Amino acid sequence: MTTSTATRGPIGLTGTFPDIDPATGETIEEIQITSPEELSAIVARAQAAWPAWGALDLEERLAMLRKACDELYARKADLCALIVREMGKPLADAEGEVELWHRGLESSFDEYRLAFAPEVVTFKRHRTTKYRDPLGVVAAIAPWNFPLRMPINLVMPALAAGNAVVLKPTEHAPLVGQHIAEAFAEHLPEGVIQLVQGGGATGAALVESDVDMIGFVGSRATGESIMRSAAGGLKRLVLELGGKDPLFVFADADLDAAAKTAVTHSLRNTGQVCCAVERVYVADEIKAAFEDKVLALAADWTYGSGFDEGVKMGPFVSEDQRAKTHAQVTDAVAKGGRLLAGGSIPEGTGAFYPATVVADVPTDSSLNTEETFGPVVALYGFDGTEDSAVNLAHESEYGLAANVYTQDEAAAVRLAKRLRFGQIGVNRYISSAPGSPWVGARQSGFGFLGGIEGHRQFTTPKSVTDTNPDA
Repeated sequence: MTTSTATRGPIGLTGTFPDIDPATGETIEEIQITSPEELSAIVARAQAAWPAWGALDLEERLAMLRKACDELYARKADLCALIVREMGKPLADAEGEVELWHRGLESSFDEYRLAFAPEVVTFKRHRTTKYRDPLGVVAAIAPWNFPLRMPINLVMPALAAGNAVVLKPTEHAPLVGQHIAEAFAEHLPEGVIQLVQGGGATGAALVESDVDMIGFVGSRATGESIMRSAAGGLKRLVLELGGKDPLFVFADADLDAAAKTAVTHSLRNTGQVCCAVERVYVADEIKAAFEDKVLALAADWTYGSGFDEGVKMGPFVSEDQRAKTHAQVTDAVAKGGRLLAGGSIPEGTGAFYPATVVADVPTDSSLNTEETFGPVVALYGFDGTEDSAVNLAHESEYGLAANVYTQDEAAAVRLAKRLRFGQIGVNRYISSAPGSPWVGARQSGFGFLGGIEGHRQFTTPKSVTDTNPDA
């Protein structure tokens, strides 16, 4: 077996790093790392810029942000091509990422108006006006799996609230991050949004700099490190972390619908989704039939370059990420799991991996205990009781999302109420109505994003009380 996929070594605090196309192993561009001196100057400019930005009327800020969003959307063709080249997802998925963000703009702006508008409360002779003050400078540290939507989910509410933002995009999609920063900077006052480039060392330096809040989406381990670094200055935090999300298929479930959810949401984006289905628990009496349905569906999930027509999965974002997933699959099979499909590294260039199905995943395997972030459908049997589902769900420390398939609606509601997860889908993959927050329960997050409650985490509430004129 031969591979020629390039790997990226450790990224320091100076010099450059290669932006690598994971489908070809070629370097797209050498990216200049923001030096510690430059980073300090950038944060100082942000500190100088945010008071005037925060003092603007909310509608003034939103008008400028709308122009920035229009500017970014006008770059759609370039953005989509870069998303494919930098992190590998199929072009149709990249286009969907951009379009989904753009379609939700109006509802997002309406949420900002509700989240940040003053509220007046009267009580006897008191009149209290509750304001939402910006925190100051927000460090937005973004992941690579959705290189447009995830940075935007941090940047937009922070800016709408009146903060300045220093954006550090992932080293796996630095040029997408550059487009975001450029489009916003073109329509906002100088210093209100700025860009830094680099790897983990630059992210750590940004956390330790003179910022007031850190918004981070990424791994639990990095989230813990950020919390430790931020503790000394009592910096505010919003951390969206990982998941090990279960799907429960009870004996009375619609097996076709459940199998489609299990396969689609284990494999989409090459499994590189924080809320991917990573544990599929199937009632013992229907397990064999369910496995057959999963295998039939998984066979359609072809891999290849994201620019190739009809491809459902692009490469892993990196050779390191592929190696981690393959090691988990190998460990599970060595400990007694049944490999039903995939599970081997293809020959040739590119960080590709086939759709993989493993049944009877051993509980002591890393495929069961660690976040996978790869295209693996992991199947388990269980006795089909609600109590067992609750216990199995909570064997993982994560609590991002869960899915339940059963025709007994009362049982589904009972189970959903007992599960300590932020999002739960019943007879469908998780989805939320507009305005709902995106919550990582337990070890899947600290704070949360989205919806009025999530937007307000980029502010401090302030109460101003005078005499009620109607008393």
